[in-house]
Amino acid sequence: MSGTGDIIGRMSDQHLRTRMPGAPAFAPAADQALPGRGPRTAAALRAAAPALAVYAAVRALGLLVLWTAAGASGKDPVARLSGRWDSVWYQRIAENGYGHTATLPDGALHSDLAFFPLLPALERGISEVTPLTLGGAGLLVAWTAGLFAAWGIFAVGAQLHGRRTGVVLAGLWGVYPTAFVQSMAYTETLFTALAAWALYAVLKGRWLVAGALCVLAGLTRPSAAALIAALVITAAVTLVREFRAESRPGPLLRRNARMLAGVALAPLGWLAYVVFVAVREGSPFAYFEVQAQWGNNIDGGRALAAFIAGLPLPAALGLCAALGLLGWLVVLCVRQRQPLPVLVYAVAIVVVSLIGAGYFGSRPRLMMPAFPLLLPPAVALAGLGRGRAALDGARAKAPGPTPGEEQAAVTVAGADRGAPLPPDAPGRPTAPTGSARPAVLTAPATLVLAVLACASAAFGAWTLLGAGPP
Repeated sequence: MSGTGDIIGRMSDQHLRTRMPGAPAFAPAADQALPGRGPRTAAALRAAAPALAVYAAVRALGLLVLWTAAGASGKDPVARLSGRWDSVWYQRIAENGYGHTATLPDGALHSDLAFFPLLPALERGISEVTPLTLGGAGLLVAWTAGLFAAWGIFAVGAQLHGRRTGVVLAGLWGVYPTAFVQSMAYTETLFTALAAWALYAVLKGRWLVAGALCVLAGLTRPSAAALIAALVITAAVTLVREFRAESRPGPLLRRNARMLAGVALAPLGWLAYVVFVAVREGSPFAYFEVQAQWGNNIDGGRALAAFIAGLPLPAALGLCAALGLLGWLVVLCVRQRQPLPVLVYAVAIVVVSLIGAGYFGSRPRLMMPAFPLLLPPAVALAGLGRGRAALDGARAKAPGPTPGEEQAAVTVAGADRGAPLPPDAPGRPTAPTGSARPAVLTAPATLVLAVLACASAAFGAWTLLGAGPP
């Protein structure tokens, strides 16, 4: 038992960076009020404006390339974004409700109960009060949610590593290899927005808000299970750590009442839909049976191994290298000492995406909400060219950091212990003005994002005008 306790204690010290009930939150680079809090939200939106501008620019480039290529090939880009593949299923649910089942040539059945209800409900509601079609309403939801997702991703990145890293993180998510799906009437942007803000709420100690956002995420995608797990595990480690410190359950539970309420709230959306399917189909396991019919059951990775084994050797080696890169990113996230809820969420998304029996081509898209995987490259990219900028800033402002500032480098969430913080990181006063104020993005970071944006736009147009997203 003592060995287990030591492990939990070390885990808490390294990864549990959430705000404890009654304790002060760690100071962010630019405190991001959760949406809907009036003047604070306006101030937070101004702080996030560079991240939103970068994200909007890279996604607009993707749409521009798609429209240009579609015009040259005589295809309808709007239909590719809102009228094919999963978008059709969501719109059918929005129009007629649940009850449609498609029979494939091999006799397999695909039920629309595999699709969660929040996006169709939003499509139906918007189309009822606006002139938009269901497809247009789906695009409006996806594009608006994409901006909220970028904002939430920026908020998490800025909270952990400073404002510049937050901007780069939002930009990297916008140029993810399958980022073209972010422009489609799919659930990826809606779910990522809910997940990012839920994680930010946990980091700020706002457990009831996090639980409410989890409820909505649970009505959006089955991968909400990863978000729920992040809250549950974080709360469990928090309780264990505090219990070891005082060993009195009564005050411990009272002090953490909001956290416990948020955790209890978190799975209700997902559970409600599972129960709905069970009642509708007359079987307690109906939801899982529906997912299995679509090939979305969990098989422990056997389907992935069989897929790799059936590839030609060069392709198999390339895929193994890609999986190795993915594993390396996970290791970097652990070494970066990401806060426990952020780390658990990202790892859970990756694991669930890899151990399912579904079509392999869908897995990069399924992993897209795992934006914390991009934190290590975002931190590195945000630091490119910073040395010269810091040197120029040092010539125009007061001498170096005070002892208090150096101590902040040790205590800031997500920062390596003892490592100096960037000029815009949490805990560092931001006094420079005028020319001494550091740029939001350095020139090398801007160049890298621009190259990735062009590659992502070209790949997106090629995919959407071809076979389409898996």
